[in-house]
Amino acid sequence: MKVLGINCSPRKGGNTELLIKEVFKALEKEGIKSELFQLGGKEVNGCIACMKCRKKEDGRCHQDNDVINKCIEKMMKADGIIIGSPVYHADLTADAKALIEVASYSLRASGSPLKHKAGAGVVAVRRAGAIHAFDSLNHFFLINEMIIPGSSYWNIGIGREKGEVLKDKEGMKTMKDLGENMAWLLKKTKK
Repeated sequence: MKVLGINCSPRKGGNTELLIKEVFKALEKEGIKSELFQLGGKEVNGCIACMKCRKKEDGRCHQDNDVINKCIEKMMKADGIIIGSPVYHADLTADAKALIEVASYSLRASGSPLKHKAGAGVVAVRRAGAIHAFDSLNHFFLINEMIIPGSSYWNIGIGREKGEVLKDKEGMKTMKDLGENMAWLLKKTKK
Protein backbone atom coordinates (compact mmCIF):
# COMPACT_ATOMS: atom_id res chain seq x y z
CA MET A 1 0.00 0.00 0.00
CA LYS A 2 1.10 3.54 -0.72
CA VAL A 3 0.03 7.05 0.27
CA LEU A 4 0.80 10.04 -1.92
CA GLY A 5 1.36 13.34 -0.11
CA ILE A 6 0.95 16.42 -2.30
CA ASN A 7 2.66 19.55 -1.01
CA CYS A 8 0.86 22.58 -2.41
CA SER A 9 3.12 25.03 -0.60
CA PRO A 10 5.65 26.85 -2.76
CA ARG A 11 7.96 26.82 0.28
CA LYS A 12 9.78 23.50 -0.07
CA GLY A 13 10.79 22.11 3.33
CA GLY A 14 8.34 24.41 5.08
CA ASN A 15 5.59 23.81 7.61
CA THR A 16 3.18 22.09 5.22
CA GLU A 17 5.83 19.58 4.18
CA LEU A 18 6.77 18.97 7.81
CA LEU A 19 3.14 18.19 8.66
CA ILE A 20 2.80 15.76 5.75
CA LYS A 21 6.03 14.04 6.75
CA GLU A 22 4.73 13.62 10.31
CA VAL A 23 1.74 11.74 8.90
CA PHE A 24 4.15 9.68 6.79
CA LYS A 25 6.11 8.61 9.90
CA ALA A 26 3.00 7.04 11.41
CA LEU A 27 2.05 5.40 8.09
CA GLU A 28 5.53 3.95 7.61
CA LYS A 29 5.49 2.48 11.15
CA GLU A 30 2.43 0.54 9.97
CA GLY A 31 4.24 -0.71 6.86
CA ILE A 32 2.61 1.69 4.41
CA LYS A 33 4.87 3.36 1.84
CA SER A 34 4.73 7.09 1.21
CA GLU A 35 5.72 9.44 -1.57
CA LEU A 36 5.91 13.24 -1.48
CA PHE A 37 4.97 15.16 -4.62
CA GLN A 38 5.99 18.82 -4.73
CA LEU A 39 3.23 20.71 -6.56
CA GLY A 40 3.50 24.15 -4.99
CA GLY A 41 5.67 26.63 -6.83
CA LYS A 42 5.50 24.74 -10.12
CA GLU A 43 3.70 25.87 -13.25
CA VAL A 44 0.07 24.77 -12.93
CA ASN A 45 -3.16 26.08 -14.40
CA GLY A 46 -6.67 26.01 -13.04
CA CYS A 47 -9.59 24.63 -15.02
CA ILE A 48 -10.78 26.77 -17.95
CA ALA A 49 -13.82 24.58 -18.76
CA CYS A 50 -12.50 23.69 -22.23
CA MET A 51 -14.39 20.38 -21.88
CA LYS A 52 -11.65 18.35 -23.61
CA CYS A 53 -11.27 16.06 -20.57
CA ARG A 54 -15.02 15.42 -20.68
CA LYS A 55 -14.87 14.48 -24.35
CA LYS A 56 -11.77 12.28 -24.09
CA GLU A 57 -12.70 10.73 -20.71
CA ASP A 58 -9.05 9.86 -20.01
CA GLY A 59 -8.57 11.53 -16.60
CA ARG A 60 -6.16 14.10 -18.01
CA CYS A 61 -6.21 17.86 -18.40
CA HIS A 62 -5.75 18.85 -22.04
CA GLN A 63 -4.36 22.32 -21.53
CA ASP A 64 -0.64 22.79 -20.91
CA ASN A 65 -0.80 21.25 -17.42
CA ASP A 66 1.97 18.63 -17.29
CA VAL A 67 2.63 18.97 -13.54
CA ILE A 68 -1.01 18.43 -12.60
CA ASN A 69 -1.31 15.53 -15.06
CA LYS A 70 1.73 13.88 -13.49
CA CYS A 71 0.16 14.39 -10.07
CA ILE A 72 -3.17 12.92 -11.25
CA GLU A 73 -1.34 9.81 -12.54
CA LYS A 74 0.26 9.36 -9.11
CA MET A 75 -3.09 9.90 -7.38
CA MET A 76 -4.70 7.12 -9.42
CA LYS A 77 -1.91 4.68 -8.47
CA ALA A 78 -1.97 5.53 -4.74
CA ASP A 79 -4.18 3.86 -2.15
CA GLY A 80 -4.40 7.05 -0.11
CA ILE A 81 -3.90 10.74 -0.82
CA ILE A 82 -2.89 13.59 1.44
CA ILE A 83 -3.16 17.12 0.10
CA GLY A 84 -1.33 19.73 2.14
CA SER A 85 -1.64 23.48 1.79
CA PRO A 86 -0.67 26.51 3.80
CA VAL A 87 -3.35 29.14 4.33
CA TYR A 88 -3.14 32.10 1.96
CA HIS A 89 -5.72 34.83 2.52
CA ALA A 90 -7.98 32.52 4.56
CA ASP A 91 -7.97 29.71 1.97
CA LEU A 92 -5.84 27.25 -0.01
CA THR A 93 -2.93 28.27 -2.21
CA ALA A 94 -3.74 28.92 -5.86
CA ASP A 95 -1.74 25.77 -6.71
CA ALA A 96 -3.93 23.63 -4.41
CA LYS A 97 -7.06 25.16 -5.87
CA ALA A 98 -5.84 24.47 -9.43
CA LEU A 99 -5.16 20.84 -8.49
CA ILE A 100 -8.55 20.19 -6.97
CA GLU A 101 -10.39 21.95 -9.81
CA VAL A 102 -8.58 20.14 -12.60
CA ALA A 103 -8.32 16.74 -10.91
CA SER A 104 -11.98 16.70 -9.89
CA TYR A 105 -13.25 17.66 -13.31
CA SER A 106 -11.00 15.41 -15.37
CA LEU A 107 -11.19 12.37 -13.07
CA ARG A 108 -14.95 12.45 -12.66
CA ALA A 109 -15.19 12.45 -16.46
CA SER A 110 -13.23 9.19 -16.51
CA GLY A 111 -15.45 7.30 -14.08
CA SER A 112 -14.36 8.53 -10.63
CA PRO A 113 -11.16 6.45 -10.21
CA LEU A 114 -10.50 7.90 -6.72
CA LYS A 115 -13.70 6.35 -5.37
CA HIS A 116 -13.14 4.53 -2.05
CA LYS A 117 -9.52 5.68 -1.69
CA ALA A 118 -8.53 7.31 1.60
CA GLY A 119 -8.03 11.07 1.47
CA ALA A 120 -6.93 13.62 4.05
CA GLY A 121 -6.22 17.32 4.01
CA VAL A 122 -3.40 18.88 6.02
CA VAL A 123 -3.20 22.62 6.66
CA ALA A 124 -0.40 24.84 7.92
CA VAL A 125 -1.57 28.18 9.26
CA ARG A 126 -0.11 31.24 10.94
CA ARG A 127 -3.32 32.46 12.56
CA ALA A 128 -6.69 32.39 10.72
CA GLY A 129 -8.43 30.66 7.82
CA ALA A 130 -7.39 27.11 8.61
CA ILE A 131 -10.89 25.66 8.93
CA HIS A 132 -11.95 27.18 5.62
CA ALA A 133 -8.88 25.74 3.87
CA PHE A 134 -9.42 22.36 5.56
CA ASP A 135 -13.05 22.37 4.45
CA SER A 136 -12.04 23.13 0.84
CA LEU A 137 -9.74 20.10 0.81
CA ASN A 138 -12.43 17.88 2.32
CA HIS A 139 -14.87 18.95 -0.41
CA PHE A 140 -12.42 17.54 -2.97
CA PHE A 141 -12.31 14.16 -1.21
CA LEU A 142 -16.06 14.00 -0.74
CA ILE A 143 -17.03 14.89 -4.33
CA ASN A 144 -14.63 12.18 -5.51
CA GLU A 145 -16.35 9.60 -3.25
CA MET A 146 -13.25 9.13 -1.12
CA ILE A 147 -13.13 8.10 2.54
CA ILE A 148 -11.77 10.68 4.99
CA PRO A 149 -10.10 9.32 8.15
CA GLY A 150 -10.49 11.38 11.29
CA SER A 151 -7.89 12.45 13.80
CA SER A 152 -7.75 13.73 17.36
CA TYR A 153 -8.35 17.31 16.15
CA TRP A 154 -8.69 19.11 12.81
CA ASN A 155 -5.61 18.42 10.63
CA ILE A 156 -4.01 21.78 11.31
CA GLY A 157 -0.55 22.84 12.42
CA ILE A 158 0.28 26.35 13.58
CA GLY A 159 3.48 28.12 12.57
CA ARG A 160 4.65 30.88 10.27
CA GLU A 161 8.40 30.59 9.75
CA LYS A 162 9.93 27.36 8.47
CA GLY A 163 9.98 24.79 11.24
CA GLU A 164 7.72 26.67 13.67
CA VAL A 165 5.01 24.06 13.24
CA LEU A 166 7.28 21.57 15.04
CA LYS A 167 6.64 23.57 18.24
CA ASP A 168 2.88 23.00 17.91
CA LYS A 169 2.65 19.85 20.06
CA GLU A 170 -1.07 19.38 19.54
CA GLY A 171 -0.75 19.88 15.77
CA MET A 172 2.08 17.35 15.52
CA LYS A 173 0.11 14.85 17.62
CA THR A 174 -2.87 15.39 15.32
CA MET A 175 -0.68 14.47 12.31
CA LYS A 176 0.60 11.33 14.07
CA ASP A 177 -2.95 10.32 14.95
CA LEU A 178 -4.07 11.02 11.38
CA GLY A 179 -1.34 8.73 10.05
CA GLU A 180 -2.34 5.96 12.45
CA ASN A 181 -6.02 6.30 11.54
CA MET A 182 -5.29 6.41 7.83
CA ALA A 183 -3.17 3.26 8.15
CA TRP A 184 -6.01 1.50 10.00
CA LEU A 185 -8.50 2.57 7.33
CA LEU A 186 -6.28 1.45 4.47
CA LYS A 187 -5.76 -1.95 6.05
CA LYS A 188 -9.51 -2.38 6.61
CA THR A 189 -10.51 -1.36 3.11
CA LYS A 190 -7.71 -2.89 1.02
CA LYS A 191 -9.03 -5.72 -1.10
